[in-house]
Amino acid sequence: MGASFLPSPAFLAVFLISFVTLSIHPEPALAITRHYKFDVMLQNVTRLCHTKSIVTVNGKFPGPRIVAREGDRLIIKVVNHVQNNISIHWHGIRQLRSGWADGPAYITQCPIQTGQSYVYNYTTVGQRGTLWWHAHISWLRSTLHGPLIILPKLGTTYPFAKPHKEVPIIFGEWFNADPEAIITQAMQTGGGPNVSDAYTINGFPGPLYNCSAKDTFKLKVKPGKTYLLRMINAALNDELFFSIANHTLTVVDVDAIYVKPFDTETLLIAPGQTTNVLLKTKPHHPNASFFMSARPYVTGQGTFDNSTVAGILEYEESNKTIKSSHSPKKLPLYKPNLPPLTDTSFATNFTSKLRSLASAEFPANVPRKVDRQFFFSVGLGTNPCSKNQTCQGPNGTMFAASVNNVSFVMPTKALLQAHHFGQSKGVYSPNFPINPPIPFNYTGTPPNNTMVNNGTKLVVLPFNASVELIMQDTSILGAESHPLHLHGFNFFVVGQGFGNFDAKKDPANFNLVDPVERNTVGVPSGGWVAIRFLADNPGVWFMHCHLEVHTSWGLKMAWVVLDGKLPNQKLLPPPADLPKC
Repeated sequence: MGASFLPSPAFLAVFLISFVTLSIHPEPALAITRHYKFDVMLQNVTRLCHTKSIVTVNGKFPGPRIVAREGDRLIIKVVNHVQNNISIHWHGIRQLRSGWADGPAYITQCPIQTGQSYVYNYTTVGQRGTLWWHAHISWLRSTLHGPLIILPKLGTTYPFAKPHKEVPIIFGEWFNADPEAIITQAMQTGGGPNVSDAYTINGFPGPLYNCSAKDTFKLKVKPGKTYLLRMINAALNDELFFSIANHTLTVVDVDAIYVKPFDTETLLIAPGQTTNVLLKTKPHHPNASFFMSARPYVTGQGTFDNSTVAGILEYEESNKTIKSSHSPKKLPLYKPNLPPLTDTSFATNFTSKLRSLASAEFPANVPRKVDRQFFFSVGLGTNPCSKNQTCQGPNGTMFAASVNNVSFVMPTKALLQAHHFGQSKGVYSPNFPINPPIPFNYTGTPPNNTMVNNGTKLVVLPFNASVELIMQDTSILGAESHPLHLHGFNFFVVGQGFGNFDAKKDPANFNLVDPVERNTVGVPSGGWVAIRFLADNPGVWFMHCHLEVHTSWGLKMAWVVLDGKLPNQKLLPPPADLPKC
């Protein structure tokens, strides 16, 4: 027989006192470790009467949501059960000193090969709001993506009224063909890739497409309540306008940073961006349903998916309403008015309303002095067609894209490893041009020569350098808006305008008081944007256009941020299970 243990009265008293104390004073900032397992696997999915096998996480499309509180540590084991190489990026997570967990293939890690696994291990520091995760290799993010929600610390609240309910809304693109085959073919022929067959809301194309009425996302709401919609644009190649018929949305947060709230009928959201909005429902049941619609904002010359995705906002009927109506009647369905496809003035007006809270609790710490200044021209170009081949790009060439006329060549070894172990020779060169090699009239008549240079070049920054970067669109092969995403940092959007940036006049109008803070910003079509950030995160950090076709064509580069002097300013060593190339 085992001995029985009866606690003494004194022990019980101490236990009770400590329990009561904990109940009255719970630790508000108690961070925890959360574990997730991602099995990357094939799953049959049918949309538009078309069944195909797609790459998913845990068989879900879109993938599972990750939820954490600010300060929590996330440990996510990714196991690859498919034939494709896989890597996952936690889009917008700062990854302070944890660059090994950032995820872009051949930048911070080699991809996870078939049958292999890798544990992503990072802490959410000083961020709260909506971010997302997605595959960061080739075009696999078309089906491999999902929400990453960071709640405020326990005991802290939103700087707006607590919503009745929170709902992630993810925009995507559905291709009847295999997106991997589409981009492979485009890269071989040098032409533009085929466009998607539908846009989706939470994986569903909705009733405006053929054979799709049953695949419609429905948001059921109660009258007189406030809902927080966590919007994510996971589409591969399109910026989107979004609106809910007869309802106003209040923007409160972009890219997991609170903004000064403002009301709008329509949102603009670029691939990679997230936007939190409050939806106030009508005080009484409106006896109607409402379309929630999205369609593209188009600036380029190429073909695009000119279609509209719709979900339906439905009001729940109370028992009283149900009793009073004897027969279920078909409710009228209202549609929103979306801006014209090419409405750049709407886009400009919308983005100019985005401002940081810049409050005591949520300050906008914009770098005032600038240590390093860069001017990057971003846009399209061409590569010559190889001999014995017919190419489908402009005038028989191959489409390319570049930053400062360098079209980025992906290495075959991961840049972060090469940097960390001092083995950069033959992998990359540290001499990325800080200005365009040949200045020209960027938004005027384009030069006759549209050829780009190709190479793996990086910019090296000392730890804690403050950076100002002007990104200038070019009119080569047509001006176009480019949503640029910077890994490892948030940045402040201090200015933007149309035409060519004027270094003498434009900086005088920069907003250094309450500029919006983001991780992905649209370089305006035929214009420029100015950002500032502090290089306080050692590692190698990818920066690229979030239109997947432009990234495939080379509109990407990377920054090396060196270690600082103090122990807490150095990149941590790589984990033992880091994938091998």
